[in-house]
Amino acid sequence: MLLNLDGLVGPSHHFGGLAFGNLASMGHGGQRSNPRQAALQGLDKMWQLLCLGFPQGILPPALRPDISLLREAGFSGDDNAVTYQASRTAPHLLSAAFSASSMWAANAATVTAASDSLDGRLQFTPANLISTLHRSIEARHNSKALRSIFSDSAYFQHHCPLPAQNSFADEGAANHIRLYDPQGVGAINLFVYGRDEAQQLQGNRFPARQSRLASESIIRRHKIPADQQMLIQQSPVAISAGAFHNDVVAVGHANLLFIHEHAFANQIEVLQKLRAMTDAWNSPLQIIEISNNELPLELAIKSYLFNSQLLLSAEQEWILVAPQECRLQKESEKIIETRLCEIINRVLYFDLKESMHNGGGPACLRLAIPLDATEYQAVHPGILLTAERYHQLQSWIVRHYRDQLTLECLSDPQLRREILTAMDALTRILSLPNLYSLDQARPIT
Repeated sequence: MLLNLDGLVGPSHHFGGLAFGNLASMGHGGQRSNPRQAALQGLDKMWQLLCLGFPQGILPPALRPDISLLREAGFSGDDNAVTYQASRTAPHLLSAAFSASSMWAANAATVTAASDSLDGRLQFTPANLISTLHRSIEARHNSKALRSIFSDSAYFQHHCPLPAQNSFADEGAANHIRLYDPQGVGAINLFVYGRDEAQQLQGNRFPARQSRLASESIIRRHKIPADQQMLIQQSPVAISAGAFHNDVVAVGHANLLFIHEHAFANQIEVLQKLRAMTDAWNSPLQIIEISNNELPLELAIKSYLFNSQLLLSAEQEWILVAPQECRLQKESEKIIETRLCEIINRVLYFDLKESMHNGGGPACLRLAIPLDATEYQAVHPGILLTAERYHQLQSWIVRHYRDQLTLECLSDPQLRREILTAMDALTRILSLPNLYSLDQARPIT
C-alpha cells in the first residue's frame, strides 16, 4: 500500500519570495497570504483522498519562527527583541525564520521501500535542503518528526541528513520516482540530479539544487541493488526554465511515467534503458511523454501539470490529482483530455492556490511512503487521518490561524504567541507530546 504523508500547512504561511529559481515563489513575494485558507485547502485534499480509500497521514509543521537562526545571525535580547531587530535590519532573515515551507513534504526525505533495500527495512534519509536558507532549517524538525512517526526499528531505518555542504545538496523525494510492477515484484527507483561536481553545468539561468553525489550517497545508504535503481541527470533546459525540482516536469507511480520532453538530459537513451529494465514486468511500463510543441515548458511549469499526483486504486483505476490551474489553462487541460484520457480513469482538481502561489502543487505537499500491512500497523496512529481527526484539525485551524499575513506581521509578538498556542494544541491532536520544545520556545515576558 501507499501512505500519502501530507505536510500540514503551518500558521506562519506567508509569501516571502525566498526561493530563487521558483517562479511562483518569486512572483508572489511580498503579497498578502491566507494561512487559514492554505491549511484548509491542504487538509481538504487529504480528506477527499482518504474518502476514496487512499491512506493519509499528517506531517506536522515545523515550529516557527526559528529564533536560533536569528540568534546565530547576531541578534540578541529576549525573543521579542530578536524578532524586532531582525524586522528592522534583516527582514529577509526574519522571513526565513518564519517560513512555513515544511508544508512541502516531498522535500522532507527520500524514502526507499523495504523490498527495494538489501537491509529489508523501510529507509529514510531526511533532506538537508542546503540550497536555500529558509529550507535548510527544516532538516532537524523533519528528522525528529519522521523518527517519531516511524519509530519501530524492526521495520524502519533512519539515517541522518547528508553533510550540510554544497557537494551533498539534497532536496528529498522531489527528485525520486519509484516505479513498480502492480502485478509482480519488480521495482525501479529513479534518482534525478541537477548537477555533477565533476562536470559543472554552465549557463543555467537558475541554480541546480540536487547534486549527483547526494543521490549516489542515498543509493548506497539505502542499499538499493543495481538492478533496482537508475541515476538520471535532469535537463538543464528544465532547470533554466524554472523546474527547480524534477517533480515539476515528471511524475510516476507503479507502471506509469508521465513526463515532459525536457524532463531528463539524454531522454531518449534514458527511456530506452528504462524500458529494457522493465521488459520482464507482468504489467508493461507505460510512458506518456509530452512534447514541447504540445505543452511549452513555461506553461507546464506555470500550471504544475506534472506536479500532479498519480494514484492507482485497489480496483486498478488510475486517478490524477491535479491543481485547478490545469483546468484553467487550456493547453494543460487539452493534454489531460487527449493524451491521458485513455489511461486515467478519473481526474480530481483541487484548489491549492495558496500553496501554488508559494511554489508547490499537489505532489509537493506529500511524501509517498510504500508500506506493507505489517509496516502500516507500526506507524504512529496519531498522525493517521480519520474522520474524527479531520474534524479536529478543521476546528483547530479555524481557531488558531489568521486569515491574512504580510511580511509586516512577522514582527508582531502576538503572532509568536498564537503559533506556540496552536502547536501546543496540535501535539495533543496528533498524540506527539515531545515533538516541539515548547517550553524553551515560549516568549520571555
